[in-house]
Amino acid sequence: MERRRAGRPPAFDLTLRESLQFACWYAAARIAGWLRPRAMGRGHAPATGPAAPGGITVVIPSRNGRSLVAAQLPGIVRELPMPSQIVVVDNGSNDGTARWLASEWPQVEVEEFAEPLSFAAAVNRGIRRARYSHVCLLNNDMLLEPGFFSALRAAFDKVPGLFCATAQIRFPAGVRREETGKAVMAQAHADDFPIRCDEPVAGEDLTWVLYGSGGCSLYDAALLRALGGIDEAYAPAYVEDLDLGYRAWQRGWPTVFVAGAVVEHRHRATTSRYYTERELAEVLETNYLKFLARAVSHGPLFRKLWSHAIGRLRRRNGRALRHAAGLALAGGQRERGTYPEERFLALTCGDVAAFPGGDAAAAPLVTFADRLETPPAAVLARHCEVVLVRSGNELALRTAIEWAERKWRAGDKWAGEAPVGNPACPGKPKS
Repeated sequence: MERRRAGRPPAFDLTLRESLQFACWYAAARIAGWLRPRAMGRGHAPATGPAAPGGITVVIPSRNGRSLVAAQLPGIVRELPMPSQIVVVDNGSNDGTARWLASEWPQVEVEEFAEPLSFAAAVNRGIRRARYSHVCLLNNDMLLEPGFFSALRAAFDKVPGLFCATAQIRFPAGVRREETGKAVMAQAHADDFPIRCDEPVAGEDLTWVLYGSGGCSLYDAALLRALGGIDEAYAPAYVEDLDLGYRAWQRGWPTVFVAGAVVEHRHRATTSRYYTERELAEVLETNYLKFLARAVSHGPLFRKLWSHAIGRLRRRNGRALRHAAGLALAGGQRERGTYPEERFLALTCGDVAAFPGGDAAAAPLVTFADRLETPPAAVLARHCEVVLVRSGNELALRTAIEWAERKWRAGDKWAGEAPVGNPACPGKPKS
């Protein structure tokens, strides 16, 4: 999902008639939010069955993107470990992508469709062909830097039960960095889009994030299939990756940010050819409302987020508001998650940063800090990991301690004292 780091879609001046129309849409959305039924099942499958052989399947959806695929394939082949598989979903192209791949890259498998599918539908077709234990979803406008796959794959050996490892996103020189890969639910201002990408701190790695970008992330294939793949309700694109990561967290399956896996993003190289900026903004806002209605399970939390979302659209004159009532009345998911949403949202709100330490046999340090900045080298050297939590966020601190303990106790990787929480000394890591 693409978004600005501090995005505020433009507000538009309204006529009197339009003002009345927005007032009606807003009133209907408020009522529908309170009436949202639990009517929807997603058909999740258990994460069981024969284990797939170790390896990586790369799935690349592409619509008239022959030149983009041509630019990225050499780097993919160079970086991809064996065994591996590359699947390009040729999504309604008329630029000869499939014929060119068959001639120039015969090792690439092509799933060809005459008519364009949504991003989610195209990706799901590729996932169905995946033969290996891990699936990498890669946009055709991503260029890989050395070590990309090895860094993502290594995260699964370090974080038990990991669902997704997501890469660090950079932009070409001279282009403002609108994404970073460190996705959190937070706002600097009430009218900002509720999801943003924070700038990683120097030395930060394996910080928990809300979801992995659908354009540069590696997933556990069995867990991905257990969730039913990407929800195809999100069309034509955007927010499907947020929905996926959120549903995984509801089951206690985390996503982490991997600083050493780096891509350069040629931002919106495909979508901007088919949609205007205003159309893309409405799609993003509509799909975010759809995400709240479909994915957020806990009633009070849903009503809080829903009220904020529709209020924001009302203030910004966002035309996505016209869809809100119908989306809420379509119903939320019937089943409840096993892991509390408030806890993983606290962990992924931008108030937490993890840093690898220098002593794998020592205890991790989880502590309050006034600022999220690189810990002193002496502190890092005395711990297996240092996790900083912005001062005052008690729930984030407790949740970070829980997940640090899960990580370092799994498989007897660490058998020392309990993780250290230091709420009494904000602003100074306890050494």
